Amino acid sequence: MDTGTAGPAGPAREQTEPVWTGLPRGLLKLRRLLLVVWLVPLAAAVGILLGLFAGPAWAAFALLPLAVVAWGWPVLGRNWRSWRYAERADDLLISRGVLWREETVVPYGRMQLVEVTSGPVERRFGLASVQLHTAAAATDACIPGLLPEEAERLRDRLTELGEARSAGL
Repeated sequence: MDTGTAGPAGPAREQTEPVWTGLPRGLLKLRRLLLVVWLVPLAAAVGILLGLFAGPAWAAFALLPLAVVAWGWPVLGRNWRSWRYAERADDLLISRGVLWREETVVPYGRMQLVEVTSGPVERRFGLASVQLHTAAAATDACIPGLLPEEAERLRDRLTELGEARSAGL
C-alpha cells in the first residue's frame, strides 16, 4: 500500500513551474522612441497646417497625437512586461498580452525552421528577433527584441532540440 503524498500526478512525476524569461529593456526603449518619432512630428505638422489654413482654434487638434503619446507610453510598458518565454523539456512557451492573454506552445519536434532576424533599427538598439516556423502554420511564433547573443543561443538550442525530437517522425 502506497502512503506517499504524490497527489494526482503520481509519485514518479513531479510538476514544476516553467522558468520564464522576459525581454530586454532595449525593446521597450525602441518602441517608445518609435512612438515619439512618429507622433511628435505629426502633431507639429498638424498644428502648423491647421493654424495656417483653418485658424488657431483648429490648431488645438494637434494635441491629439500628443495625447496618443501620453496614453501609449505606459501601454507600451505594460505590453513589454507581458512578453516572456520559457524553455521546457518538450516545448517552448511564449506568453504575451495584457487585456487578451495569449500563450503559445511550440513543440520542439514540430519546428521546421528557426530564424534570427534583425532590421536596421533593431540592430541600432542591439536587438534581434527569433522566428519559429512549424509544421502547422497556425503555431508559428516570434520572440521579438532579444539580445543577439541570446537569439543565436536560442536558435541553436531550438534547432538542436527540434532535430532530436523529430528524428522519430
